This record gives sequence, structure tokens and C-alpha cells, in this order.
Amino acid sequence: MNIVNKLTVRNLKHNKKRTLVTMFGTIISVAMIIAVATIGVSFMDMLQRTTMQSTGEWHVSYEDVYKEQIETIEKDELTEAVSLVKELGFAPLGEEGTDSNPYMYVREMDQEGFERFPVTLIDGRLPAAADEVVLQEEFVQLNEGRYEIGSTIQLEIGERYTEEEGYGELDLNSWIITDSNGEVAESVQIETERDYTVVGIIEQPNWVPMWGPVYSAIGYTDRDLLSEDEQVTAMIVASQINGSIYEKAETLEENIGNKSTFNTDLLMYHLVTGNEGFHTVIYGLLSIIITVIVIGSVALIFNAFAISVSERSRQLGMLSSVGATKKQKRNSVFFEGFLIGIISIPIGLLAGIAGIGITFSIINGILEESFGLPEALRLVVTPTSLLIATGVSALTIFISSYIPALRASRITAIDAIRQSNDIKLSKRKVKTSKLVRSLFGMEAEIGLKNLKRNKRRYQVTVFSLMISIVLFLTVSYFTANLTRSFEMTQDEMQYDVSVYSNFENSRFIQELLENDQIMDLVNDFSFENRVNADIAAAIEYERMADRFKNQIGSTPKNDPDGQFLEDGRYPYYVELITMKEEYFERYADQIGLNLDNYQDVLNPAIVVNQITYPDDIDGQYVETDVLKTNVGDSIDLIHREWGDSGVTEQTELATTEIIALTDQAPISVSFFSISSLVMIVPEASVEEIFSAHPDNYLSQKDGALYFTSDDPNEAATVIEEFDTRGQLSINNFHEMKQSDQQMVVVISIFTYGFITLITLISVANIFNTISTSIALRKREFAMLKSIGMTPKSFNKMIYFESIFYGLKSLLYGLPLGIGVMYLIYWRTQTMFSYSFSLPWIPIAIVIVAVFLIVGAAMMYSISKVKKENIIDGLKQENI
Repeated sequence: MNIVNKLTVRNLKHNKKRTLVTMFGTIISVAMIIAVATIGVSFMDMLQRTTMQSTGEWHVSYEDVYKEQIETIEKDELTEAVSLVKELGFAPLGEEGTDSNPYMYVREMDQEGFERFPVTLIDGRLPAAADEVVLQEEFVQLNEGRYEIGSTIQLEIGERYTEEEGYGELDLNSWIITDSNGEVAESVQIETERDYTVVGIIEQPNWVPMWGPVYSAIGYTDRDLLSEDEQVTAMIVASQINGSIYEKAETLEENIGNKSTFNTDLLMYHLVTGNEGFHTVIYGLLSIIITVIVIGSVALIFNAFAISVSERSRQLGMLSSVGATKKQKRNSVFFEGFLIGIISIPIGLLAGIAGIGITFSIINGILEESFGLPEALRLVVTPTSLLIATGVSALTIFISSYIPALRASRITAIDAIRQSNDIKLSKRKVKTSKLVRSLFGMEAEIGLKNLKRNKRRYQVTVFSLMISIVLFLTVSYFTANLTRSFEMTQDEMQYDVSVYSNFENSRFIQELLENDQIMDLVNDFSFENRVNADIAAAIEYERMADRFKNQIGSTPKNDPDGQFLEDGRYPYYVELITMKEEYFERYADQIGLNLDNYQDVLNPAIVVNQITYPDDIDGQYVETDVLKTNVGDSIDLIHREWGDSGVTEQTELATTEIIALTDQAPISVSFFSISSLVMIVPEASVEEIFSAHPDNYLSQKDGALYFTSDDPNEAATVIEEFDTRGQLSINNFHEMKQSDQQMVVVISIFTYGFITLITLISVANIFNTISTSIALRKREFAMLKSIGMTPKSFNKMIYFESIFYGLKSLLYGLPLGIGVMYLIYWRTQTMFSYSFSLPWIPIAIVIVAVFLIVGAAMMYSISKVKKENIIDGLKQENI
């Protein structure tokens, strides 16, 4: 070690406080970088495991493959493992089922399938032979004593079908189809028969929708059991999960002649998707936020090194006087950065990882208690994230020390003695406006001159404040947009439990609403009927949303596809929701509408006009108005009959008047489209709307109750006990809704935790910068006191400096912060479409916080300076 480096080490030891402050700032910076990387990796890991609980572990699947094709799939470079799944279909249960679950759905899987798909065994074992099966617990309990382990079950299996018009293929997601009289209008075409021995009892599999009208049975199959003409679905776990998976799957598709299907949800959480917009948004946002973090880290560490060089200016000047070269002085600062980094980076990595680990344990406890966490967060630290964090941290330290190192290399002996690099004494540079003295007094003028004389320290302080403002605003906006974007991608299911009846039995729901035991468990509800007839709203071209106009690409005058009506209006599909008068009034009150103002309106309608929906055409999630319309405008409704060649008959119904436009749909509505309208009307208007139509569409309404509850499971149980006649269809969506809520809560916890971390770092940075700046001005303050400045005048000077620091930092920080926020907004518009708005609450917080923090830091620092006597202050030297 050369003499200059030895002096650097000695200086670090001598100025322990400054060394510890610099190391602390570096440790915080490193911890923040590794924490962000670890959070991202761990969060994606949780999303992957949660998705596999719902879909199983597979990335690509090929349906209807034969035995000979399976070997080709297994040998392909794409494949790490193959699960074989055979979907046998639906078996009618007769008296062994229920009205809401009249079928058994049977699928068979091989051993790999049982390992890759979540099957929770309650009792017994999993199937290992072709004649063995496991049954769902609820079915076994329903038929108590009949299907215990070791018993046999005979199933006739086939596909569901209906002769009712308007329905396609019926699958697991299809409700029971009923006719206008409420009678079941579907049956099963039997294709095969199976006899099974029951070997186990399982929970309802997660991949079966809870509203599906089935119980589950899972049997066993493998390649050796398949005949040459039997078909199965091959579900592949990919050997490498990256962008090449699509090309490899396409090649395999050509080799075997079967079309591939991708597990898009699971691949998305591996950051692999064919959606270029998704990649653009994710990597663009990551680039912006990492850049902001690095700039904040550089500012934090740069201040420490800049102040260290300022304190060492006389020592570096002395080195110049004994022959030290520019390179040696510059390397002295780089060596200091190296020593700081070699100690701080490992500590920062450990601190960041440990901090995130502790945070995860706390979050898991909260989520487990509140949501019944299906998949806990676990700490995932990858070599890549460690290398990236270390590299970024080392680069940050280098950038932070580079400018101070250059400055150190230029310090001469004379400059160090005179401190001419820190203090500028030219008249022009310290000149102040006479207005300052007239408005704020002599103290304010002296304070402003002090700032101008110590321009470099003043600039460092303002820069530190400005970076803190930009950091806070950027992270606040980023986290708010992240949460908003995630919520836009979710189905907005607002209710926990739904209760359905056909029109004839809707009085039972009315009786349910009058049951005190049930209503005590209900927080909010919506009782409504939905008209099943095909209703459309005839909308003038001028009132259509611009986005929709661009998508259909035609006008009434240029309509080759015949999309418009003969009079040039466009037929919007209408989801017509009707409510009894008392419930319509209740809903109107919830959206802030006074119905007393609309007593004379013949057919009043509330239109849900502000919607969020997934636009498959543009590949975006969009927030928009459906129509360009106003309260008081009318909407003409028509009824359409459909045939094989399109609309065969069209009937004018009635004209409704819009009495409210809202973004608060009834809690039952979870799907929106820019080409359809959700309209809520009082039940009294329905007869008027359909008076011109010969058919009685009142009989085609389905009665439904949707409600939220603090204890949905208990509420659903009580309703089942209430429904002794089996007239209601009860569906508990709490667990599915809970999963989406859990994701929002996890994101919110992380994002607000991130904001808190950034805020604490910013406050620490401001305190460090200001307190050090004040400490370096001890001689200046002692000089002012020596010429008669009173404590009152001294405090007034400090108050003005605080205000000036705050105003100057806001002047630069707010525009720059808003610019970065708009950059984040611009980047998200590749996949999400909504209007840009300034986050006024964070901006207000920043404005207030800047003055509070600056004031507190100044007063804290001055309280320490005040203890110094004038003689000691005048003797102070920055060495």
C-alpha cells in the first residue's frame, strides 16, 4: 500500500463519524437495490405457484394426441416432462346428485399428472390402476356411507348438449340450461361406461370452476394403457422457459400435426409472453424505476464523498505541496470508494435480504390471518440478482466518487489554504436583490449571500432535496399505476355469494331478504332480474365512442358489412337489469342520485358509462366512456330475433331517458365492453318497454341476489339451510375473489413499503446533507456572532435559508418529477389506456414535507452549532 493510500486509511479512521455516515449511506443504497430485485423475483415466484394451484404445472399442451405421437413429444428439445390427461366427460348422477350439481365430471391422469396438478388427498390414496378413482369429498358426504373407500361406482359418461338456441358447446364453465318455464333443457349423450373402485377422497380441484354443475372424479391412465386409437392431452413442462418456447412449440406442432395451447398465465409470470406490449410495459417500467433508484443512490453516496473531499481539502492541498500528483490525489478518492464498497456492499446485500425475509414473515402472517393465504411468499435469492445488485452498487459507488475524485485531483496547496474552491467572493456572484432586504430584512439578505458564497454546498443540498422529491413522486406514481394496472387486468367481481332462481321462484329470494339471520351476515347486496331477450340500443354515429368508431372502421354511409341499422344507427347490445322499486331507489341512493327529480320520466334508465375493459383488438386494458351522451338524452331500444343467416326480425320496443351516468355498476356486473351498455331500470318500466312486443318477455327474466359478507361461507351455509325446497342455486365465489384480493393486498403492501423506504432514505439524505453543510459553516456562524448578530436574527437567517432551500428544490423537483411520472404513464399506455392525471395528494405531501424536513434538519443542526463558543468556531478548520 502506497503512502497516499495509507493516509486515506488513516483519514477514514480519524474521521470515524464521516466514514460511518458514508458507509451507512452506501449500505442503504445496496440494501435498496437487492431488496427491489429480491421482491421482484420472490413475488413472481409466488404468482407462479399460485397459478399452478389453479391450472397445474404445464407450459404447452397438445390435445387429441395418439400413443405414437407421445414418444415424439417426449423426445423433443422443448420437453422436460409430459403429463397425460384424458377428459372423459360428464356422468349424470340422478338422485345421487343435486339440482345445482347433477353431474360427475371424470378425468384420468398418469403419475406425472398427479405430481404436476394440485390434487389434495383427504383420505386413502391416489389411483394407480385403470379401474381406480378418487371422488370429491362433498359427493361422498352427500351420499353418506355409499361411496366409502373400497366401494365401487358405475358411471355412464358423455357430453352435455342442449336444443335451446343461443348456446354453444357446454363445458365445465356452463351453467345448467333451463327453458322459459325454468325446466332443465339439457341432457348428456352417453359415449362410454366405466366401473371404478374408490381408493381415495379429495378436495374439489382448483381447476374445476366452483360454479360448474359437477362433482369431480379422477382416475388413472398412462401410455401403456392406451390403445392405438385412443386420444389424450399431452401437457408439457418446458425444459427452458424463455421467448424461444413459442418457436419450439410451433416446430413440434408441425412435427406431430396437432395445435398447441399455452398456459399464458403461468408463462406471463415467467415474463414470457407473445404480447409485445406486455414486454414493452414491464421492461420499460423496470428501466425507469431502476434508473430513478440508481440516481437516488448516486445522489446519496455522492453527497457523502463530496462532503468528505470538502473536509479533506486542506489535507489534499498539503499532499500537493509535498509533490503528490493529480493521479495520486484522484486515486486517493477512488481508493476511499473501494474501501467503502468492499465493506458496505456485502453488509448491504445481507441487510437487504434479511430485511425482505423479515418483511415476508410479517406479510405472510397478516395474509394468512386475513385471507387464508394459498401460497405464502418465500425468500428467493438468485445468483443473477446478487450479481446485478453487486454490479449496480459498484457502478453507483464509482459514479458517486468520480466527480469528487476529479475535484480532488485539481486541489492545489494555495487553493486548499484559501478554500477558494468552496467559497466564491466575486461581487457579481454574491449580489442579491434589494427586494430581498426590503421584504425579509437584513438577515434574509445575509442568508442568501451565504448560500451564494458557499455555492457548491448549497447546490449539493438543493440537488439532494430535488432528488428526494423526484424519488418520492416517481415511486408514489409508479406504485399507484402498478396497483391500478393490476386491478384493470382482474375481473371486477364485487360480490362474494350469488343466489339464483328462475322467474317463477324469485319470490323465494324476496323471502330470503326478509330473513334477519341471513341479512345480519350481509354487508351489501343487489337484488335484480336480468332480461334474457336480445335487446339492443340504437345509437347515433355521433354518440359512439371514438375508440369504437376506429375499431369498426366504417360509417353509416360506408358500411359494407351491414353493421349499422337502416336509419344509420348502430345496435349496441344491452344488458338490461331490472329492480323492484325499493331496490332501484336503494341503488340510486348509492350512486348519489335523487329520484325525486325524475318522477315524471316515463322510462328512466341509469347507464353505466365509465368502464374498464380488456380490448383484445388493440391488446390493451382500457378505461373509457361507452357513449358520448348526457343526462336527459334518450336511448331507443329494439328487440332482435336471430336465425342461421343473422337477424331475422327486429321490433321497436320503447324509448328510455338517461337519468344518470355512472361508473358504479351494481355489484353483480363484472364484465364490460365498449360495444354494449349496462342499463338499470325500475321493474315498473319493463311492461312499458315490452308493450309493443307480442311475446311475454317478462317470463324470460332470471331473479338473482348478489351480496358481500364478512363471513361468506357462513352466509352460504345459512342460505342452504333456508332453501329447504331446493328452489335456489347458491354459489360461493369468496375463495376465487379472495385470491384476486390477496394479490392486490400483496402489491399494496410492497408498494407502500417501497414508498416508506424511499421516504426514509430521502429524509436521511436530507438530514445528512444539511447537517454536514451546517457543520462545515461553524467558522462562518462564529464570525457573524462576533460582529453582533443576535440569536433572534441568527434564527431568522436560518428560517429564510430553509425556505429558500425548499422553494428552490420544489422549483426544480416538481417539474422533473412530473416529467418522470408522465414518462411512466406514457410507457404503460402500450398495454393500458387511461387518461393522465396528476397525483395531487402525493404532490401536496411533498410540498409540506420538504419544508418540515428542511426546517427540522436545519434546527437540529443549528442546535448543535449553538453549543460552540465563538473562539472555537473561528479556529475551526476543515481537516
